[in-house]
Amino acid sequence: MDEKTAELRDLFVDATGSETVTERQEAERGTLVNRDDASEGVRDLVAAMRERYGFSTPLDDAAYALVARGRFDNADDAAIAAAIRDALPDTDGDSDVDPADVDAETVRKARFDLHLVRESDREVDAGGGDSDPAFEYADLKRLTAAGNSIVECAEELDARPDTVARYAAVARTDIASTRANDRFHDAFRDLLTDADIEGSLASDAREDGLREATEDIETDVSL
Repeated sequence: MDEKTAELRDLFVDATGSETVTERQEAERGTLVNRDDASEGVRDLVAAMRERYGFSTPLDDAAYALVARGRFDNADDAAIAAAIRDALPDTDGDSDVDPADVDAETVRKARFDLHLVRESDREVDAGGGDSDPAFEYADLKRLTAAGNSIVECAEELDARPDTVARYAAVARTDIASTRANDRFHDAFRDLLTDADIEGSLASDAREDGLREATEDIETDVSL
């Protein structure tokens, strides 16, 4: 287990209530955004999103909170998945999730559930060894927003349906996030980063972000 995965695993264990990493937590206290306060806010935000949208993976709220933290710690999906697997109990009926089923693709789906798209998710790979991408992501997003199916998008873009389907998932997430005014993404960012926050503004940003994200959003997302 590398250092990044070990750190994420400790965070997951902490989120589930274990006292295993208490000493580590104490050593890390004093950062601008308090880790304990942020963790509680992240779990509350995850719960609010689960209630509003429903989630596409069997991971629990603590694992989703770890997915969000890993995203802003710049950990890749494979490292986040490894941290979740290491923290899950052995498959003996104590958990609804089989560690063998937690992989990078599971984490990718969980990130999208949380409206946490990476820029790299939008970079369409070239097909067939070509140097140019199979299609432009912006074109797929436009077609998806217009209500076109995967097959219809594939025909319009002259691309393979399986390739279109992978990036259509990104497009649907971007569209849902936009319709929510990016409130959830921004609230996670405020909770999990120190960027552009000073002194008491950290607490204000955390409270404002969580309040705005959990308000009733005027546009119901149905994709």
